[in-house]
Amino acid sequence: MESGTKQTFLDKIGIPSTLAWGYLGILIFMMGDGMEQGWLSPYLIDKGMTMGQSALLFTVYGITIGISSWFSGVLADILGAKKTMFYGFIIYLVGVVGFVGIALSQFSYPLMLVTYAIKGFGYPLFSYTFLVWIAYKSPNAMLGKAVGWFWFVFTGGLSVLGALYSSWAIHFFGHTTTLWTAVLWAIIGALFALIFMKFDKMLLKSAEKKESKAKELLKGLTIMKKEPKIALAGIVRIIDTAPQFGFPVFLPMYMLEQGFSEGEWLHIWAVALLGNIIFNLIFGFVGDYVGWRKTIMWFGCVGCAVGTLLFYYAPQIVPGSISFVMFGGFFWGAMMAGYVPLSALVPSLVKSEKGAAMSVLNLGAGLSAFAGPALVGIFFPLLGSIGVIWIIAGLYAASAVMTKFITLPEEKLGTPVQLRKMELQTMKINRNE
Repeated sequence: MESGTKQTFLDKIGIPSTLAWGYLGILIFMMGDGMEQGWLSPYLIDKGMTMGQSALLFTVYGITIGISSWFSGVLADILGAKKTMFYGFIIYLVGVVGFVGIALSQFSYPLMLVTYAIKGFGYPLFSYTFLVWIAYKSPNAMLGKAVGWFWFVFTGGLSVLGALYSSWAIHFFGHTTTLWTAVLWAIIGALFALIFMKFDKMLLKSAEKKESKAKELLKGLTIMKKEPKIALAGIVRIIDTAPQFGFPVFLPMYMLEQGFSEGEWLHIWAVALLGNIIFNLIFGFVGDYVGWRKTIMWFGCVGCAVGTLLFYYAPQIVPGSISFVMFGGFFWGAMMAGYVPLSALVPSLVKSEKGAAMSVLNLGAGLSAFAGPALVGIFFPLLGSIGVIWIIAGLYAASAVMTKFITLPEEKLGTPVQLRKMELQTMKINRNE
């Protein structure tokens, strides 16, 4: 939204009105992508796959997500946001069709590794490129709210609507047909984000400077040397959602041991991520008013350390109470949203090269999909579920220490909203003079 432009209702609540269709597209696309998140691991294990094979499948998937997430920022600068998102959409479709139509139908583990990895390349190019576009197009005073809305629709589709939809669809269609419907949701989401939303040429023009494309791609790495705080933020971002991808690998079996059914687990997981989707939005606003770094450190890092332990021990504290387990999951999910202001903090660490800075953050988001299952694959056989849980809680606590050092010079002057008020006041005084 340009300075002096009349605000719409969407602008007032933190959604840049020019990007509204994109937010809706991300919600629908990610619902299709996330429908199997809560049940695919136990389903494959029930079909004969080992826990180790399942963990490796999701680890390889996470690696490709991480690589693609890094490319999303720099490719947005080189190719433009719309073209990058379109390529991500096509790659995603290829991965889904290959995984469901070929690998799963033959139950070929090598083919599963390849095709699920291709699927992992696709969605970050579609979704995280849109996050880069938000960083470019949103005024600084509302950037926290704008990225909060992004994570609201991203998580709402991936982990809430996806889980709720699959709990219904599996009952009526079966597991395989449910997986096929991801193609439909991806097409609908892409229609809203790529056709209905208008893209200008701002990013594309910046790429027409005759600079080497290889040099542009390397900016996602060299910027970490130039600004080490960005590298630190990338590590914090990995820790943020690693459990979101690691929990579904082993928690379903743990909950079954505690007496809950597959359907009950899916509802528990949906409630946990419902807490995340609601507070993604809330902490976007909180970050703008309280300060981005303080919100991340106290609500995100410390809150998640406590929430992880509460979620795990809830069925032991109150045996048989699904409500208390849901409360524990909801609290963990809500506190995970405390990391949302990272998406506002990181691009603000640099005056230019915001795409490169965001690519580091996106890399962290993608690597969390690798780190979570890898953590389970390494430590579950050695320490069991209780060992994995305490390691995760410890990592969350460590991220609080890291966040303390990710500072902005402007923090001494006030929060983003306070700085914006000071800026408007200065402009008013200058006009009067």
